Amino acid sequence: MGKERLAELRSQLDEINIEILELLSRRAELVQEIGELKKAKGTDRFDPIREKEMLDKLVAANPGPFDDNTVRHLFKQIFQASLGLMEEEKKVLLVSRKKRMEDTVVEVNGLRIGAGQPVIIAGPCSVETPEQMDTVAAGLQPHGIQLLRGGAYKPRTSPYDFQGLGKKGLELIRKTADKYGMSVISEIVSPSDIEMALDYVDVIQIGARNMQNFELLKEAGNVRKPVLLKRGLSATIEELLFAAEYIVSRGNDQVILCERGIRTYEKATRNTLDISAVPILKQESHLPVIVDITHSTGRKDIMFPIAKAALAVGADGLIVEVHPEPSVALSDAKQQMDLPQFEKFMEGLRTSGYLPKENLIPVK
Repeated sequence: MGKERLAELRSQLDEINIEILELLSRRAELVQEIGELKKAKGTDRFDPIREKEMLDKLVAANPGPFDDNTVRHLFKQIFQASLGLMEEEKKVLLVSRKKRMEDTVVEVNGLRIGAGQPVIIAGPCSVETPEQMDTVAAGLQPHGIQLLRGGAYKPRTSPYDFQGLGKKGLELIRKTADKYGMSVISEIVSPSDIEMALDYVDVIQIGARNMQNFELLKEAGNVRKPVLLKRGLSATIEELLFAAEYIVSRGNDQVILCERGIRTYEKATRNTLDISAVPILKQESHLPVIVDITHSTGRKDIMFPIAKAALAVGADGLIVEVHPEPSVALSDAKQQMDLPQFEKFMEGLRTSGYLPKENLIPVK
């Protein structure tokens, strides 16, 4: 008899546990609905006065056998868990897959980044002369390059290194791109220059050293122009996503993430390419992800296998620096390809099946 009674009581306890769970779930749904109403009104979700009122009512209705302090403790835990649900909801970033499952596709004058076809962004490290830009653009065009890169503002480690031509450089790259039917991507380093740059660039680049320049991020978020955001030299993936959130939260959802290598103890390459960041970013965020194979390696001899690795793990495109005469370049001379090297690089990607052969454009 004792065993049967014990089994019966345990069965009743299991049923009550399920009932309590169902009631807790229903309570959580109501709390979330209340939270949404408070959010719409702009009021705080946590109301200590309301919590005290509920606890006082529960204590007054306490039938036992729990004492009043135990009732207060149990329900304070339930209240905190419910508030935690609302806090977790607040923590979900706009750039997160939890907010948007479908991929964001960034469009630049008809070019779709993140739509499944890898995009190659190419051009010199710095805009130097009209002849330099014309030569490189003429060499890139037959390979279907539609995004021309080139730095007009160059944040350099040494104050004595070439800092770029500034606005004159933007005018020059814009003129070159228009001549060859390309779009312009160039870095802007000052929040005050964002508005001016809109006349010259099709994609605003925010470089690694400015990934956490929050005022710059805010200004980039205030405009309706695509933004390429590079990961900082020592930034975590989480920090990169929060930086992107600064832009998206201001209303500009046309953001491209860029893995460009991080600083480690290794000296064999300029930086250490975090190849695992690409699939992680693609999984955690709905934004397109590209890889800068030039700055991540600093070595032309390994750029081709690195490019294949980046595309193999799901990168939506690559950035590669190309200069007509790298040996005389005013910045990053050692890591820039010349035009014959770039041609061999592109042919290798097509032959390997990473790029379609129909991208080739006959030279006129």
